[in-house]
Amino acid sequence: MKTDPERFIRANTSLMAPPHVPEVRLRLASEVHDLWLKTEEELEEIGLPPPFWAFAWAGGQGLARYVLDHPQTVAGKRVLDFASGSGLVAIAAKLAGARSVVAADIDPWAETAIRLNAEANGVAIEFCGRNLLGETLETDVVLAGDVFYDSGFAAALIPWFDRLAGEGVEVLVGDPGRSYLPKERLAALASYRVPVTRALEDSEIKNTTVWRFTS
Repeated sequence: MKTDPERFIRANTSLMAPPHVPEVRLRLASEVHDLWLKTEEELEEIGLPPPFWAFAWAGGQGLARYVLDHPQTVAGKRVLDFASGSGLVAIAAKLAGARSVVAADIDPWAETAIRLNAEANGVAIEFCGRNLLGETLETDVVLAGDVFYDSGFAAALIPWFDRLAGEGVEVLVGDPGRSYLPKERLAALASYRVPVTRALEDSEIKNTTVWRFTS
């Protein structure tokens, strides 16, 4: 890495509560233009992948809200937060009483962001930077916020989630209506109106649903 992640994250984010999950505090970009609207060349110059970890996405906020409101979903269980980003959902799971929580993300910057955010909320979160897609998991619950945004990624996720659900893993997805959401394989659990950053989305409020993946 060309830039020290912790120094950069502390300098370019502020500790704040996502609007739909006020119980949690995260280091987020307070001004979208500072990070998200940098060009690819600018990001490459500082060695920074697209900073998904710097924003509380609608699917993650909805899923975190559901977990906090329904702690029995994760209480006493082993939980994996897949494509964790900021760690919002992982932190919510730990606050809701999960026995153990692993935040998985292939972006190495997410590891630092999740560590800082976990410390800010006084919880212990494990991190996995390996690509887990397709693997057999030793976990009870998989949480996945905002993962069906890309056709290729969705095509790989769907059979994996199918298999995990068939093996008895509870797979919950938070989604604000992304194009590649496989609704025919899902059962709706709750819906929310989640405030989001207009520069990242097509509206200031995203109707977000939490779904259970059915085998």
